Amino acid sequence: MSEQQLTPASVRVFSSPGSWIESDARDQCDRVARLDGMRHVAGMPDLHPGKGAPIGAAMLSETLYPFLVGSDIGCGIAVFPVKIKRPNAERLAARFPDLDRALDADDEEWPDEIPAGFTDSLGTVGRGNHFVELARVDDVMQAAVVSKGDFVLIVHSGSRGLGESILRAHTEVHGAGPAADPAAYLKAHDEAVRWGSLNRRLMARRVGNALGVQVGGAIVDECHNFVEIRDGLYLHRKGAANGDGRTVLIAGTRGTPSYLVAGHAGAAANFSVAHGAGRKMSRADALRRGKAKHTVAELRRTGVGSLVVCGDRQLLFEEAPTAYKRIESVIADLVAHELATPLAVTVPVVTYKTKERG
Repeated sequence: MSEQQLTPASVRVFSSPGSWIESDARDQCDRVARLDGMRHVAGMPDLHPGKGAPIGAAMLSETLYPFLVGSDIGCGIAVFPVKIKRPNAERLAARFPDLDRALDADDEEWPDEIPAGFTDSLGTVGRGNHFVELARVDDVMQAAVVSKGDFVLIVHSGSRGLGESILRAHTEVHGAGPAADPAAYLKAHDEAVRWGSLNRRLMARRVGNALGVQVGGAIVDECHNFVEIRDGLYLHRKGAANGDGRTVLIAGTRGTPSYLVAGHAGAAANFSVAHGAGRKMSRADALRRGKAKHTVAELRRTGVGSLVVCGDRQLLFEEAPTAYKRIESVIADLVAHELATPLAVTVPVVTYKTKERG
């Protein structure tokens, strides 16, 4: 990590007194605030600890720090309209394509151009909190790009191994220090951002072709792991979406709603909004507690009646809805701090995490 400056940057966490934010996450914000060149750290209401840097934070600095973006450069959430009538969750779940299998040049979804020429893992979703979900628009509060009763495909994924290779090339030489050549890092970073967006579109096409439904172009596609140059400074976002006049999908869990919001965050929030419900348990804790509280069947058929396609039992427990904060509380905090306005609510029908085995 770079030499720490004597006067820490300002830190502000946008949560209400009743919202729980883990102390380790606040401590990480304070440590980031002491990095050389840091100006302001804004924590979102989904703030939680990450590996060396907080997740759910936007960090403004005179200096570019690749580790504040992390390895999954360009990770984001895209929303695609789907034309489908009276979907049967069981039948659709059985027809979901294998999004663990990478595309090859013989697949009909193979693109003409691939950023950075990176063909590994193309068309795959990855693990962790990544998912592809068919959802129903359950409510519309304000004029939005969707209507009540519509169906959408929500794709949450990133740059897979490409972003990881970019960060590794930096850390092997500079550790958690600043980018020695910011222009070179940004060039590689921008390729990974484009790759992630392409990959989300490819997965939407794969699902549409497999289900035999029409999937339209993305109505939302916002990444939440990236850095941008703003007013001559570096604005790092890790688990925070661009909230400066953008429509953003803030993901709940696989058993709770998600929210489309209109972001209107200002400088105090580093022009950012939350990206999801935010973990309240580590994966180890979620696995241990989940096995004592839930059955596999309960996690595959959720409380809202949706189905989860996941052949990895450990991942099912790690990603259980109870491992996350209440999405309603996150949205309420964004509204209370005037960072975003809810537009619509989506409810899962089928969520793909990883292919069913056997």
